[in-house]
Amino acid sequence: MQTWNDVIRLANNPTPSPRRVEKTPEEWRALLTAEQFHVTREHGTERAFTGEYCEAHEAGLYACVCCNTPLYDSRTKFESGTGWPSFTQPVEESAIRYKKDTSYGMTRIEVLCNVCDAHQGHAFPDGPAPTGLRLCINSASVKLVTAPQSQPAA
Repeated sequence: MQTWNDVIRLANNPTPSPRRVEKTPEEWRALLTAEQFHVTREHGTERAFTGEYCEAHEAGLYACVCCNTPLYDSRTKFESGTGWPSFTQPVEESAIRYKKDTSYGMTRIEVLCNVCDAHQGHAFPDGPAPTGLRLCINSASVKLVTAPQSQPAA
């Protein structure tokens, strides 16, 4: 179970991905909608409370919209009230990469797909117990793909 200290450690020492997906901007544009391209490849952000998965409650795995890598389990999704889907954990530590982001005159931790470098959103230390993490993710960066295969929620 990741905590904020793990996020900081991983931002400073990223876990390499065993698999890489790399494409040219033109190849990404051909595969993605304009909004998906803006969010994932240009590090954009969708408007709050407008994303497809902001208030979604379906069971499943959320995969990267660019490379189909499973990133988040719906059982770790929670209502943060921020206007974006929020998760307390990735499906596994190596699924996402954390990177220090100093854009817009502030310091944040960016969340990226570790396979294709697609911008997902940002991590914050104000999530619910026991992890305290809030992975604030753009709906445009993910797609709900399948029911989770792991143990049932407690």
